[in-house]
Order: sequence, then C-alpha cells, then structure tokens
Amino acid sequence: MINQALTIKYSQNFLKNPALVNKLLDKSGIGKKDIVYEVGPGKGVITQELAKRCLKVIGIEKDKKLYKMLKEHFFRNHKIEVKLGDFLEQKLPLQKRYKVFSNIPFNITADIIRKLTLPPNPPEDCYLIIQKEAAQKYAGIPQETQFSLLLKPWFELKVLYYFQKMDFSPVPSVDVVLLQIKKREEFLVKKRYTQLYRDFIVYGFNQWKQTLKKAFKKIFTYVQFKKLSRNLGFGLKAKPTDLDFKQWLGLFNYFSENVEENKKRLIYRAEFLLKQQQLQLQKIHRTKQNR
Repeated sequence: MINQALTIKYSQNFLKNPALVNKLLDKSGIGKKDIVYEVGPGKGVITQELAKRCLKVIGIEKDKKLYKMLKEHFFRNHKIEVKLGDFLEQKLPLQKRYKVFSNIPFNITADIIRKLTLPPNPPEDCYLIIQKEAAQKYAGIPQETQFSLLLKPWFELKVLYYFQKMDFSPVPSVDVVLLQIKKREEFLVKKRYTQLYRDFIVYGFNQWKQTLKKAFKKIFTYVQFKKLSRNLGFGLKAKPTDLDFKQWLGLFNYFSENVEENKKRLIYRAEFLLKQQQLQLQKIHRTKQNR
C-alpha cells in the first residue's frame, strides 16, 4: 500500500482497509479470468486486492505523483498495468470482454458512467464506489428518473453495499455506496430503436407538464393513453416519475409499433436538443461567473 500521507492533487476519498476491499470483492462477480479496469487507483489499496483475484488489472491514474508511486510499488507484479492519463480520454476495448471496479472522484461521476455505458462495447460488469444520492438517481431508487430509464434497457443496476464514512480517508461529507451496473445478456430495446427510445424518455421527462398524459398529448390519443393506462396499471394523472421501468418500457413498445410516423417525428432529436440547451445554460453560467 502506498504512503497514506501523500498529497493528492485530484480530490478523492480513499478506502483504508484491505479487508473491506476483499469483502466488497466477495460481493462482485470478478474472477480469475477477468480483465479489470480501475479508474484512479490512487494509493493502490483496491488495485492490490484486485490483482489477487483477476487475470489483470489496468489502472488509469491522472495524478502524476500517484502514477509514479504506483509504478514503483507494483513494478514486480505482472498482473498490474498502470497507465498515466485521464480515464475520460482513454479508449476502451472494442472487442475484449472486461469489467470495471473503481472508487471514483465524485465530481465526475456522471461523466464516468456516461463513458462506461455509451461505447460500442461497454464492460460486462461495473462496480463503482459513488455518492449515495447519485447511485439512487441512476438505479431509480425509490422512483425512476430520466437517468435510470436511459440505462435500464441495457443494464441492471443495484446498490450492493452501504459504507461507513470512517471507511475512507479523508472522511467524506456525503454517504457512499457500491453501485453495480451489469450489462444485460439480452437487451430489452431493439438496436434499431436505441435512439428512438432515448428520445422518447427525454421527451416524456422534459415537457414541463404536470402529468404524463399532458406531456404525451400530441403523441397518444385520449383513447390510446386510457387503454395504456389500464393495461400497464398506472393512473391517468400519473407523473413521469410515478411509472416504473416496466411501465415505461410498455409505453415505448406501444409507441414504437403503433404510433403514426408523423407523431414519432415530434420526439426526434429530443435528447440532442436537451443537451444543446444544457450546454447553452452552462455557457451563460460561466459568462456570469467571469464578469
């Protein structure tokens, strides 16, 4: 294990106890044939225990001082490869099967999850130590969110462990959990409908209407929506967050197969347009800060 007194340039809360890391690995599906990527190995506590269980660990460390010390510490361990760089700028394997186990910086959680779930070849299994509120948002706990619904056709999400704050150094100011993001063996949305599904979800969550019925007023007729409400088991006054994933999937399946093309066009590029709006708001915010 690397010296605990090392000053870290990039803010991160590190696990202290190898025994706890082993307890977490016992809950994972990581085995001796697996190649595992670790985002920000930091002081090497997780890296060291991972290497005892898997075929190879590939750690990507952004901090130059930590990278140097990791290289020196593990130079005799042929199962550990440490790379210097920003994980968000790294290319992930296009053909190899791989997994991820990482204690990531909380401030880039969204960027890391986006990178891990959007590439042509996402990891088979991810185990991320992240802030509890973020995990609940992505897992749809206690109710579905736009973020959870954009992941669930392709991934199963589950909170596996709730940490004590004293498990980390420095002690975090927030609650922390271990989130599993496991790629489904069979996807629940057909490949040709991938972007249509994403646009459908984004459209439904961003119409600024009080109810789902009003949000989809231009998409479903009253008769269609009433029938869907009855068949899928939700109320006519339900809000987007009142439906579970299975109900949203039922809505989309009906939409993709039964709604006329001219109505489908109404949701096209909904995700792209939302991203453009968000970028514009960020630009305005930065401009105000720099005044």
